[in-house]
Amino acid sequence: MLYAASGGLAALSLAGICVLMLAQALGREFGLLIRGADDITSWLCAASAFFALGYTFRHGELVRVGLWIDMLKGRARWGAEVAALTVTALFVGYMAWAAAKFVYESWKFHEVAQGLIKLPIWIPQMSFVLGVLIFLVAVLDELAAVLRRQKPAYQIAEEARRAAGDFSETL
Repeated sequence: MLYAASGGLAALSLAGICVLMLAQALGREFGLLIRGADDITSWLCAASAFFALGYTFRHGELVRVGLWIDMLKGRARWGAEVAALTVTALFVGYMAWAAAKFVYESWKFHEVAQGLIKLPIWIPQMSFVLGVLIFLVAVLDELAAVLRRQKPAYQIAEEARRAAGDFSETL
């Protein structure tokens, strides 16, 4: 549910961008200006990118080193998968820590957005922290599955796409 909710937030962010851009276009036709729409659009753009990380990773849509790992079999593949997921978990863990520190400092120093909307900047920055934390949970979830000798969800999703004749990710 966590990954679906995160993917849903990414989709809602994209829908929000669409609504704002259409409202701006229509507003120009009627002489109306939507103040701060550019600020909100940029925040929603970042939110859509970060909230999508965990969902896309679990569904095999995020770029990974499958080209090399897919050539391995048995114990060698398992070891490579564990190593890749461990390195990824370390990197994403550091990224989560750095993002949280960055947003905490924005909150601590009472930083305000520089655009037309004077909003404490930590509020839109939280999508960065939450998205990366959900991505970290997804990576750790996959690492735990691989350590238990189970297939990771992204591999299952990729195999299902191939079985259905969908090779679009290889293009």
